[in-house]
Amino acid sequence: MLDPTDTRLLAALQDNAHLTAQDLGELLNLSPSQAGRRRQRLEAEGFIQGYAARLDPAKLGLAVQSFVQVHLGSHGPEQSQSFARLVATQPEITSAWTMTGEADYLLRVYCADLQALNTLIHDILLPHPAVSRVQSQIVMAQLKRDAPLPT
Repeated sequence: MLDPTDTRLLAALQDNAHLTAQDLGELLNLSPSQAGRRRQRLEAEGFIQGYAARLDPAKLGLAVQSFVQVHLGSHGPEQSQSFARLVATQPEITSAWTMTGEADYLLRVYCADLQALNTLIHDILLPHPAVSRVQSQIVMAQLKRDAPLPT
């Protein structure tokens, strides 16, 4: 169970993962060693899964963000596993979810340009034997950046 101090610690780390034990101690009114032990416990218990830098896609030359819905023509464990392996090999696909509803998968994709998105869809996704249809939506503007989880 998380107590209010744990919740505040998690919120602070989501905002800035570079906070030191000293910084956390000051924010939480704990000694640096107490704050450090709490962080280590939350890491060990899996509340904190890792730390990563947020990069600016535009500065990396990734001008097109898209959400791609994938519909399978056949549904079986073999087709699902095969498609999951394909998704894992494509660096342009940054997130993938299985879905309820009409589409079987939703993919978040970052590409350099429309031609690169076209290539991903027509040369990689559609040729997969289980895929029957693909729909893409190109992001015009992102209103809210991926936010921290509510704590």
